Amino acid sequence: MFSLLISFGVTAFTIAFFATVFVRYVATRWHIVDHPTHPKNVHTHPIPRLGGIAIFLAVAVAVIGSLVTSKWLVSGQIQYLQYIGFLLGGLILMIGGYVDDRFDLPPRYAIIAPLLASAAVILCGVNIEKLTNPFGGVIYLAAWQSNIIVFLWLMVVMYTTKFLDGLDGLATSVSSIGALMVLLLSLTVAYFQPDVALLAVIVLGAQLGFLFWNFHPASIFLGEGGSTLVGYLVGMLAVISGGKLATALLVLGVPLLDVVWIVLRRYRAGGMKQIFVGDRKHLHHRLFDLGWSQTQIVLLYVFISGMFGVSTLFLQSKEKVIILVLLAGLMFVAAAFFVRKERK
Repeated sequence: MFSLLISFGVTAFTIAFFATVFVRYVATRWHIVDHPTHPKNVHTHPIPRLGGIAIFLAVAVAVIGSLVTSKWLVSGQIQYLQYIGFLLGGLILMIGGYVDDRFDLPPRYAIIAPLLASAAVILCGVNIEKLTNPFGGVIYLAAWQSNIIVFLWLMVVMYTTKFLDGLDGLATSVSSIGALMVLLLSLTVAYFQPDVALLAVIVLGAQLGFLFWNFHPASIFLGEGGSTLVGYLVGMLAVISGGKLATALLVLGVPLLDVVWIVLRRYRAGGMKQIFVGDRKHLHHRLFDLGWSQTQIVLLYVFISGMFGVSTLFLQSKEKVIILVLLAGLMFVAAAFFVRKERK
């Protein structure tokens, strides 16, 4: 089993590594680059976009290769139709992301691809049958309840990583921690799921292969499609592994709470239209403006995500809720500090 995981992880890494070089070349030739013209940008020269395509290609090739050559990916509860939905959703994000990166779509059009991707996986049978009640027992979900939760969950995690993608390697690094935690959890005795472990290692390998080129100083960016894709991949892993949403929530806790803070602040400032207008008020931007380097900020996020992610391997559901509440409290203190500093 472990040799299989290593071989597919290395395969996905290698494909993403070399595919990123090709995508970077194409994006540069086609002038699909991110110019440092927006106030929220921290880079100083044009950087190619479309990097998410390399990740998707690596995941798609590795998943299809595994499905053709073995039965490992369908050895558990996940069936072929659900993998079709998984890949179809990613493809939709790549098509929508390419159009967005090429023509800089307004938010009302950019959201179409994530909406269609979320709907596609639901139509292909991706669901959550039950959720663990943190206060005891299990909550069984009807089909319509599952559909609503999966749809909202995917939209939330996709826009969390989309908003997080403001520094070199930040969104990719945190999403990689999410894939790693699902991988480790699926290999524990309590949750042993070899199919989920194989899919998680493929996702992890693909993201790390791209991260080599995306870490500071980045030579390529995820692009609009890629920034939602990395969240989509982690969100899907959490769903198809049996509704392990708490694991992803703890890993993405800091950026998710940062998004909540940003959305509320922007809504108060200008209503719904203001929510999707980028600015430099995210936590990672504020740390950067305080003098932190991009590498330091990314490593801080990786440390926090990893620390809270590892806790999911040992904590029970009720304890995970307590940790989430404590994390929310810490984020509230941080928000109060920055607001007070800004007013001064």
